[in-house]
Amino acid sequence: MPGENLTRDEARERAALLSVDGYDVSLDLRSAVGDEPADGPRTFRSVTTVRFRCAEPGATTFADLIAPGVTALSLNGRDLDPSEVFDGSRITLEDLAADNELIVDAQCAYSRTGEGLHRFVDPEDGEVYLYTQYEPADSRRVHACFEQPDLKAPFRFEVRAPEGWTVWSNGVGKQTDGVWRFAETKPISTYITCVVAGPYHYVTDSYTRTFDDGTTLRIPLGAMCRKGLAPHFDADDVFLVTKQGLDFFHDHFDYPYPFGKYDQAFVPEYNLGAMENPGLVTFREEYIFRGKVTQASYESRANVILHEMAHMWFGDLVTMEWWDDLWLKESFADFMGSFATVGATRFTDGWITFANRRKAWAYRADQLPSTHPVTADIRDLQDAKLNFDGITYAKGASVLKQLVAYVGQDAFLEGARRYFKRHAYGNTRLGDLLSVLGETSGRDMGAWARSWLQTAGVNSLTPQVLLDPDGRVAELAVVQEAPESHPELRPHRVAVGLYRRTDGVLGRYARAEVDVEGPRTVVAELAGAEAPELVLVNDDDLTYCKTRFDETSLAALRQGLGDMTDPLARALCWSALWNMTRDALLPAREFIDLVLRFAARESDIGVLQMLHAWAESAAVHYTAPGHRERTDQRLTESAALHLSTAEPGSEHQLAWARFFARVANAAPAFEMLTGLLDGTVTLPGLDVDQELRWAFLDALAAHDVVGDEELAAELARDDTASGKRHHVRCLAARPQASVKAQAWAQVVESDQLSNALVEATLAGFARPSQRELTAPYTEKYFAAIERVWEERSIQIGMIVVQGLFPSLQESRETLDAADAWLQAHPEAAPALRRLVLEARDDLARALRGQACDAAADA
Repeated sequence: MPGENLTRDEARERAALLSVDGYDVSLDLRSAVGDEPADGPRTFRSVTTVRFRCAEPGATTFADLIAPGVTALSLNGRDLDPSEVFDGSRITLEDLAADNELIVDAQCAYSRTGEGLHRFVDPEDGEVYLYTQYEPADSRRVHACFEQPDLKAPFRFEVRAPEGWTVWSNGVGKQTDGVWRFAETKPISTYITCVVAGPYHYVTDSYTRTFDDGTTLRIPLGAMCRKGLAPHFDADDVFLVTKQGLDFFHDHFDYPYPFGKYDQAFVPEYNLGAMENPGLVTFREEYIFRGKVTQASYESRANVILHEMAHMWFGDLVTMEWWDDLWLKESFADFMGSFATVGATRFTDGWITFANRRKAWAYRADQLPSTHPVTADIRDLQDAKLNFDGITYAKGASVLKQLVAYVGQDAFLEGARRYFKRHAYGNTRLGDLLSVLGETSGRDMGAWARSWLQTAGVNSLTPQVLLDPDGRVAELAVVQEAPESHPELRPHRVAVGLYRRTDGVLGRYARAEVDVEGPRTVVAELAGAEAPELVLVNDDDLTYCKTRFDETSLAALRQGLGDMTDPLARALCWSALWNMTRDALLPAREFIDLVLRFAARESDIGVLQMLHAWAESAAVHYTAPGHRERTDQRLTESAALHLSTAEPGSEHQLAWARFFARVANAAPAFEMLTGLLDGTVTLPGLDVDQELRWAFLDALAAHDVVGDEELAAELARDDTASGKRHHVRCLAARPQASVKAQAWAQVVESDQLSNALVEATLAGFARPSQRELTAPYTEKYFAAIERVWEERSIQIGMIVVQGLFPSLQESRETLDAADAWLQAHPEAAPALRRLVLEARDDLARALRGQACDAAADA
């Protein structure tokens, strides 16, 4: 419906007209249980009272509501006819007074897509669980509102729920006479309100902090999950990280946590990693680990907990005015997540993870045709939905890391403190933050912002070394380049490290920090140093750039990458080599050779798992077709070897087991996986738990080693929500034409699957070993996507359009088909065109990589 896609201009007009004083929202969720309705969607009653002021009495505006129907409407005591003023997404409000009261009695629909009020039925015990998810604009699916971030207001919720349920919201709740009533919130935006309801398993704790002025803050803590996950729920570790984070942010922000209690709900079929609803943060339940995982998974969870906690200040207390400045919350939370993880928890190597994982996401996003400045041009809500991307999160966080190096940590944090106090419970733009940072640092923040926040693209930094006759450094310079499409050369604060081999160790013996500006910068401090074997630009990862190597450095890495003892430096080298592979500067098979030679020596488990993913991607997308079979065989053999020789019971053994399952492609590997499943093959220390069993079965199903009977037996063994998702994925992975046709029909021609099962089906549909089987769907894809986009919610539309793009059909013909669709559909929704453009660019990049790999044989 046209009214669902609120534009920036509409939001600005409404914000100039209205001020919202408060909401009272009453939800009756007793309909969540019981038989399915005979026809139409399952609905619940939502009654909303909104009190607001109008700067221009007599004006007309609208309220937002997406609902199957409205029972009654009144404005200032005057009944309105819903059929005349409600079009399914907007309520027209005419002849406004200076002070207004709108009452909307609606029938809203439960969601199966993770948008609005999501309803989940646990297959294990039949219990029903509810939770809300709104960002950027889905609270209007649950109650009437003015759905934009700058119309903040206090909220009061009351909820009627089935007997035996518990209900949570942003404020503290109390049940009286069957109704849960919640304390009024501080002024907050609509998209961070929240309700969670059901028979959740709930654990409590508390946090206490006494400040220097003698005041004491006590925060009730809670954590919840489905009852079926309770045996796996390590709430103690969640609370530990939570308390460490609260201490850290209180130490650094000088602004006490402002939202009372702090509940954290781990919920099923969640579309996001987590959401920063004040007082009630929601997380995807996959952060509760059903089987053994590596420390990288625990670190990831800790980072997400702290990311969401940082939002309590950056985003909830102070909120961007419109989605253009989404970075004001997401970039800061992403940076603060790593900053606090390193500074407050046991995961002291968090910056290695940041350099290796988060920046990889940013580098990819920043080279797509849809790249944009960190401060983006967000025209409407569809733009906003797609801008929760690697630019807004990881590049923005990288830029802030550079900013800390530029202005100093003390000035940066003092700027944050002033920002909170100056704009508490308000809305801001870019200039508001730059103003306080300029005050505290004395730097020209305008020039910095123009270079780093208001231009797109990533620079490349390459060392140039000239030696004197004595073999010492005569001159060392850093050359900066930018792509033609985004030619901005930025100021970079970088460290340049010189490395040589000593006693078998490739270690750093000299380092200098320098401000790189323009196309070429001389690092005078390193003149006269011994000749380096390796020059690492951006040592210590101070700036955001693609690091390149001169030929001498590249030769040193080929010979001894595994001999580097500094884990961050090693991770930066791996990241640079992967960027070179993606940019068709390094043949894919050469990158894979480096992984096969040195990955087993990688001490950081997160880096090892990233190398596994990159090697797999290099084999699938960037290796010349004529070499795929041999490359796949080498990966399988290497994975089997390292799995067999890894330290028993170690994280590395588990990582190699999962990698082995993903790359297995021949009978000996399938026999080993089968033996590990049935117990006829054992490896000391390897616990083949339920999650690992599904990983092995996924590989076997994709290669037709197991079928319906075996998969059904495994589902009977693991008849849980997680088991159901794994089962659906494995079913769709089977290499039969009828299977692919059924999977296609389930996600394209039907809307019966939930968001989680759509994702599981798509994950099974397209497999590298089944390129010929899915080739016929290329034409079908381009014929269907516009209809899918129009008929489905934006979340499901995004999942389907991205998940079914024929990325494995790597040919000029597929590229031409994408170009033809784009040329024939200039008026298609901009968000849909963006998704196709991005997938098309990945395909073109893969073809360039394959050409580079093939040329290595010449």
